[in-house]
Amino acid sequence: MRVINFNPGPAALPQPALERARDELLDFEGSGMSIMEHSHRGKVYEAVHHEAQERLRRLLKLPDTYTIVFSTGGASMQFALVPMNFLPPGRSADYVLTGGWSEKALDEAKLVGATRVAGSTRLSDGRYVRVPTQAEVQLSPDAAYVHTTSNNTLYGTQFHTFLDTGPVPHVCDMSSDFLWRPTDLSRFALTYAGAQKNLGPSGVVVVVANRDFLRTGRKELPKILRYQTQADNDSMYNTPPTLAIYLVRNVLAWLEGEGGLEAMERRNRAKAELLYGTLDALAGFYTAPVERASRSVMNVVFRLPTEALDEQFVAEAKQAGMVGLKGHRLTGGIRVSAYNAVSERDVATLVDFMKAFAKAKG
Repeated sequence: MRVINFNPGPAALPQPALERARDELLDFEGSGMSIMEHSHRGKVYEAVHHEAQERLRRLLKLPDTYTIVFSTGGASMQFALVPMNFLPPGRSADYVLTGGWSEKALDEAKLVGATRVAGSTRLSDGRYVRVPTQAEVQLSPDAAYVHTTSNNTLYGTQFHTFLDTGPVPHVCDMSSDFLWRPTDLSRFALTYAGAQKNLGPSGVVVVVANRDFLRTGRKELPKILRYQTQADNDSMYNTPPTLAIYLVRNVLAWLEGEGGLEAMERRNRAKAELLYGTLDALAGFYTAPVERASRSVMNVVFRLPTEALDEQFVAEAKQAGMVGLKGHRLTGGIRVSAYNAVSERDVATLVDFMKAFAKAKG
């Protein structure tokens, strides 16, 4: 029996996508072998590769001026690749700090070139409980690019309205809320997302980039480190993570079958309303630290009255068939990661458990 999976990443995958992989694992489309055994230069794999790109393009309604690149190394690799490609000598890049991952992105960029913190909501104790408003961010008109993080898994905060960066290229790490709702990616020069939240398994990163912006990338880098190289070679300059991309294809097919991103947004908002409504109703027992306007739809964080109760909550939830609820090691508490594959019924089951736990322990 499958558990209810609230893991923050690698996270829950849609069961139909997994069942499809199970059924095709040994013999893909009558070819006599698994998709992971096919050459990435062969027509069988290429069809899967291109289907994944086209499904993603349809879901996002991407204009032809944008390209889709499959990269590797997780978002952490992109923390380094972005400044290596787009931060030339004599220029500076603006970074907006909203959590641990944006801090890591800044640290990598500092190793490449000049950087500037254009805004931060970090509290004196190191926590983040909200994202900044437009007025709080001081952007440089001469910046090579502005980097933001759309959703913050550690602290449970999220941009519900994206910053306006004007003529400065906007680069956004969307790893933990990519595809949770319809989003106009044409307002960004480049977005990237590790697949292991809403899109597929670990091992592949989806990069969506303006073709003109890619052409501004530095040419003195080794070819393998240039985004333009991957774009020019249809993400097959070297052998791509074929099995991971195949599973991304399966998830995208499921997303389209479920009604696309509009349907996902309705479902995700309903889950978030149920969770936050319960936390607010039981505020004497559960503490939700994030300011309301910045509450993440994907990662809901809260605490119980004591650390001992936090641990007991996680243990008893696991006994009840729910896993992945322990907060990040840097933040503690509880974290509910309710990505696309987590159903409303799954969240309703957790809410019933939360109510019963509060009644018994409060």
